[in-house]
Amino acid sequence: MDALLQVEELQHAYDGHLAVRGLSFALARGAIGCLLGPSGCGKTTVLRCVAGFEAPSAGRILLNGALVSSTQVSLPPEQRRVGMVFQEHALFPHLTAAGNIAFGLSNHDGKRVRELAALAGITELLEKYPHELSGGQQQRVALARALAPRPALLLLDEPFSNLDTGMRERLSLELRDIIKSSGATAMLVTHDQHEAFAMADEIGVMREGRIEQWDIAYNLYHRPVNRFVADFVGQGVFLPAKVLNAKQIEIELGILEGDIAHACQIGCEVCGKGCRADVLLRPDDVIHDDNAPTQAEVLHKAFRGAEILYTLKLGSGRKVLALVPSHHNHALGERIGIRLDVDHVVAFTPQA
Repeated sequence: MDALLQVEELQHAYDGHLAVRGLSFALARGAIGCLLGPSGCGKTTVLRCVAGFEAPSAGRILLNGALVSSTQVSLPPEQRRVGMVFQEHALFPHLTAAGNIAFGLSNHDGKRVRELAALAGITELLEKYPHELSGGQQQRVALARALAPRPALLLLDEPFSNLDTGMRERLSLELRDIIKSSGATAMLVTHDQHEAFAMADEIGVMREGRIEQWDIAYNLYHRPVNRFVADFVGQGVFLPAKVLNAKQIEIELGILEGDIAHACQIGCEVCGKGCRADVLLRPDDVIHDDNAPTQAEVLHKAFRGAEILYTLKLGSGRKVLALVPSHHNHALGERIGIRLDVDHVVAFTPQA
């Protein structure tokens, strides 16, 4: 991998509290990466260290193969060729959109401003001031301004947090297209998995200053390496299970088949037959089927337009989730048929 950004064993502390603990990852040139995690997990601190606003207490950061941060070296932010997009946009209110975009250019290159405005779809807004723009339009201007000096790396700090849900989802896809079209390499931090999935090529799920799993979105959802990642990414429930053999594991709803030794994050290949586990079931693993012999009671339902997310009670009293096309509109208390369609068996050590 041709890594543009390398973070190696990074550590940073505030007032003696370790906010980042031995964190490492690499981001390929031209890729969009993301640090995803709950508030206070250290993701913004990592971004500030990469930008040069904070100095690490241990570890090092390399850009384009050159050392920019360590306990001995700290290249100033302005010498790192890093662009920054903040969550509050931070546009200059006295400058037009064109003036804001040109601010980071030493020669105020009008051609570059027009090029980026066209890329960001804001050509008709160049003469407007920030107060005349919507939140989404301001974000596009902020992105164009950050891209203007052709940074080696673009950093985005919770860029959609001040926007409504519909705008966030739409703009995250649009910003990805803009960044990809520009050829930039980018790093995003967010607590919103939908933003992470929409924008990033690779995502690092963080907890308490560490990366629990650095992977593509598909693997984070279907192949989480531990319970924290499984709980944080997507929705799902755990059902108790018993390992039958290397290829089969049994839960209340039937026998699942797969590479059980690989699927279990608990060393099932060691305990072998009879090993107890908890199996993760996602809403898309549970299929509504009127002809299925297994019945479950509708406890709750959340209408989502094209789909309904049902919470269903099994015969044992345990609950599962099912994502069902919304024309299957069932009443609370109704019993419906369900079956499993599990492509990836994921199991963990039972919680005490």
